[in-house]
Amino acid sequence: MTENPVQNVTFPSNGSTAHGYLALPESGSGPGLVVIQEWWGLTTHIKDVTDRFAAEGFVALAPDLFGGATTHDSDEAGRLMSELPVDKAAQDLAGAVDFLLGHAAVTSSKVGAVGFCMGGGFVIVLAAQQGGRIGAAVPFYGVLKEDYPDLSGLTAPVLGHFGEEDGFTTPEAARALADRIEKESGVTPELHFYPAGHAFFNDENLLGTHDPEQARLAWSRTVEFLRANLG
Repeated sequence: MTENPVQNVTFPSNGSTAHGYLALPESGSGPGLVVIQEWWGLTTHIKDVTDRFAAEGFVALAPDLFGGATTHDSDEAGRLMSELPVDKAAQDLAGAVDFLLGHAAVTSSKVGAVGFCMGGGFVIVLAAQQGGRIGAAVPFYGVLKEDYPDLSGLTAPVLGHFGEEDGFTTPEAARALADRIEKESGVTPELHFYPAGHAFFNDENLLGTHDPEQARLAWSRTVEFLRANLG
């Protein structure tokens, strides 16, 4: 486990201080976007993804949910995830929404949320908790260590990316989650399934499943979806 040099901002969160990585577009302003880490922590990969969103015109903030810890070890990542209370993470993410909506560079009245693996699970939780303050929700193969809480507050359109060969979040589990979202909130998620495994978007390839072609397709769909829903 290592300490994270990626953090560059702090913001208030539930009476405390949270940390994260903020990237601004070249224009200096744009729609707000929360980028939610995988179970590896706020890694250089997530920093790079956040920079890529900024290059597409978004004011992108990746909160650090592990308090500076990162790892490339699956067992350690699983431990970090298991020790993270879902409600504590949701509070940090709510602080990130507040930070973006109050930031002078953010032009949107709502923010988007994109997350990967563990972060994909938190995208759905955040959208349900924040309601109308989330304007677009994009989970990549979302995983939570426990069942999802009440999803009736979710109002944002949802675009989901899942691997057909994913053993963590199977296509059946993804469809079951989509059915639950629709039943509880009335929102019908748009799901895409790719001939790939879990974490196919992660170009650090820690699980040996990175698929550049499918990652490019998911990325283009995500950027188009965010622009359509956030302006």
